[in-house]
Amino acid sequence: MGRFLIRRLLWLIPVMFVVAIITFVLMHAAPGGPFDKDPSQRQIDPTTQKQLNAQFGLDKEVWLDFSALMKGDIAGFFDTQFITYMFGGTVNGKWRCGFICGNMGPSFRQRGMMVQDIVLDPPEGRQAWDSKAGYSLRLGFIALLFATLLGIPMGVISALRQNTVVDYASLFIATSGVTVPNFVLGIFLIIIFAVGLKLVPVVPRSWDNPIVWILPAVVLGFGLLASTARLTRASMLEVMRQDYVRTARAKGLSQRMVVWRHMLKNALIPVVTVMGPAFAGLITGSFIIETMFGFPGWGRQFVLAIGQRDYSMIMATTLIFALIIQIANILVDLVYTFLDPRIKLS
Repeated sequence: MGRFLIRRLLWLIPVMFVVAIITFVLMHAAPGGPFDKDPSQRQIDPTTQKQLNAQFGLDKEVWLDFSALMKGDIAGFFDTQFITYMFGGTVNGKWRCGFICGNMGPSFRQRGMMVQDIVLDPPEGRQAWDSKAGYSLRLGFIALLFATLLGIPMGVISALRQNTVVDYASLFIATSGVTVPNFVLGIFLIIIFAVGLKLVPVVPRSWDNPIVWILPAVVLGFGLLASTARLTRASMLEVMRQDYVRTARAKGLSQRMVVWRHMLKNALIPVVTVMGPAFAGLITGSFIIETMFGFPGWGRQFVLAIGQRDYSMIMATTLIFALIIQIANILVDLVYTFLDPRIKLS
């Protein structure tokens, strides 16, 4: 297992590098810049913009400075925007280590603040999980628990009660969860529980009360619940026809033992395959829910950064999201060995 983890962790380096390159290309291909109000209307005068570009290192070449290479300046050849952000370089006359040192760069819109301060630091006097990243991680984890604890039993019961009322009801819920967009479900639940029944506030002033987490977690995790239930049902129907299941029943094992010990483990392999990256998706794809409920997470911050061309915020959040997805995939491979001992990590 140790060699496997080392090999997979080393693979994170080229994957993150490729993600960084693609993000950098798309980011600079979009029209406008961080100091533009829109592509056709300047927010600041050209002189001030030139000074800001020099202050944030935007006056450098994007990739490699071939003009510096022609002059024999090898250091200047690599002193570019991409290299400076990822590995380090001089910005405004001062050396600054890059993303590999944990420096996510300064925010171009929230002046005087670093990206890591905005995303990772909690408000004064609060705990680390009260940061924007902490809020999104907690919401994603709660949504994952909701989808798992309800979706898997729903799929199992649906398979065991195939072509009954229970099965049809489960399929109806699962199909609704796949087809109904989460923002539509969010509006529907807000109208019922916040406006109609007044059980929760529409936009909570504080997120210290656990009750106000229920609606955004349900809305965020309902789609995954539906997919988990459908996939679990299909896997259980396939597994229950296998020879080893018939052998277990012929040996006189109880129905509960056959289902939970022999059938469910093998049926969960495709479910776990989907749920690993889905957890990362719950964190990275929650910006609609965060906007709808006024949730203080980093998904909304990421969308605002795209509209404002906040390059450092875009790069940092994208790389963090990519890292979370890679770690989720590694955890999925580890869970495989627990579900099926025949699967080896070598």
